[in-house]
Amino acid sequence: MASSLNLTTLSLTLPIPHPHPHPHPRPSSSIRLPRGSLQLPQFNKVRKALKLSSSQTISAFPSFASKALPAFSPAPLTLQSPTVFAAKGYKMKTHKASAKRFRVTGRGKIVRRRAGKQHLLAKKNTKRKLRLSKMMA
Repeated sequence: MASSLNLTTLSLTLPIPHPHPHPHPRPSSSIRLPRGSLQLPQFNKVRKALKLSSSQTISAFPSFASKALPAFSPAPLTLQSPTVFAAKGYKMKTHKASAKRFRVTGRGKIVRRRAGKQHLLAKKNTKRKLRLSKMMA
């Protein structure tokens, strides 16, 4: 059975932990592989059919990833809302409050709006609106 098995060598750059000593003795004709290599059996198309069950992979040889490599779980990523940082002398309550008090200029500078800019300007005259619309550096 072992003599009719074709072997493929796959070289990986990942460090693979050495498995525990194999309970069966190795044949003397086995090939020694360099450290960091992995030897996988090719599946025989003539003898074995594809196994399409949920517990095995879609190939004739069992999955080596679950046995040889440790399982990695990705760290949960938490998305944070954008934060406006500026030299301010008080604590911002919300992001919306920061957006109302500060504005980014065309050059990328963060400047504070002048007082009254964020309030309703319907009852103010044109001269006062113009003065309030200018920004304070």
